[in-house]
Amino acid sequence: MKNFDQYPKSVKKAVRYIKQDAPINELMEIKRLIENAIRVRNQSTK
Repeated sequence: MKNFDQYPKSVKKAVRYIKQDAPINELMEIKRLIENAIRVRNQSTK
């Protein structure tokens, strides 16, 4: 697994936002969006 500093700036900013600034009520929506993007990506690489 990569060290956190080796990921793109956009990923680091998103993780920091989730950890520090994201309102609790938005976390489930953010989780759904990320899981959906990963699912789509996995299906397109098969």
